[in-house]
Amino acid sequence: AACGLLTQATGTPWLIPAALLALAAMMIAAYRDAAGSQDDPGTTTTTALLLCFLLGVLAWYEHPQLAVALALVATALLHFKAELHGVIRRLSPQDIVSFLQFAIVTFIVLPVLPDRGYGPYEVLNPYRIWLMVVLISGLGLAGYAVLRIVGQQRGMPLLGVLGGMVSSTATTLAFSRHMRAQPTLAPVAAFVILVANLVVLLRLGVLASIVAASVLPLLVPVLIAGLLPGLLLAWRHWSGMQKSSEVPALEVGNPSEMRAALAFAALYAAVLLAVAWLNEIAGTGGLYLAAAVSGLTDVDAITLSTLDLHRNGRVEASVVVRVIVLAYCANLLFKFGMAWSIAGRGLAWKLAPAFAAVLLGLLAGAALV
Repeated sequence: AACGLLTQATGTPWLIPAALLALAAMMIAAYRDAAGSQDDPGTTTTTALLLCFLLGVLAWYEHPQLAVALALVATALLHFKAELHGVIRRLSPQDIVSFLQFAIVTFIVLPVLPDRGYGPYEVLNPYRIWLMVVLISGLGLAGYAVLRIVGQQRGMPLLGVLGGMVSSTATTLAFSRHMRAQPTLAPVAAFVILVANLVVLLRLGVLASIVAASVLPLLVPVLIAGLLPGLLLAWRHWSGMQKSSEVPALEVGNPSEMRAALAFAALYAAVLLAVAWLNEIAGTGGLYLAAAVSGLTDVDAITLSTLDLHRNGRVEASVVVRVIVLAYCANLLFKFGMAWSIAGRGLAWKLAPAFAAVLLGLLAGAALV
């Protein structure tokens, strides 16, 4: 702050950078004198010292709020330095690369893509397609990061929630395999699979609020109609289990990897074309057919494409709600068949009541729209 005052009073703008360089030189000299020490001096102290100098300059030049904010952030980073090192150790080098790829495709690739329609029906908008890729990858990445950082031994509910955020299909597949290898894990597998698939309903609500919020007054009551019975039965599962039950690991891929992003972009573009074509030749019946077929493997693509049609005024909100419900029901039936085929009848019978309650709740809600 004194350096800032002198710079302003004497009109010598070189004084601040000169003082900063002198401070850095002093630190370098101090490290050279301590070169024989066994302790690694690191660079944290030097960086904090230089930042402290710059915060004083900012405060003098009438930026006190910014100086205080930066000081608090720097102090928090210094205080939690050990914990941050632990976080980094839980992430693999491939995870770091995937995070950087996500940042590149979000902040470098997305802004330069053209925001206009191409192809049949002009539904292939590169900017909108990639924006949906960023949205889906970002939601999955948030769950994946928490899963890797927090760890998997923090309880079954958290594992189910994070598994649903990353990939409910991968979670269903993984725990079906765990139950096949160790039949005593049937209650754990059923609970985690159920919670992961209930989280998908929340994901659909989040996607709708971002892409086309005007459907929420109709969509939210329907989602709640499916979510409530599922939560009640999940709570019943949880109450009847031994809380000390061993929770197997959930191995899922990073959803922000470039291969996964490109695969979803291709799937989303294909669904966009199919939905536009079926809507043109068969009306709402074509949309329901597309939902039933594409929903078997992926709910996000058909949901986003139908929301986009509604945003452009091509379909009504009630149709969007029914399409989303139909796609989710098809997806849930597919996962039920997957669990049955992999883990056998034991897991299927544990999942059947909860899945049936969710399906009936959603269909009843959609019938009232």
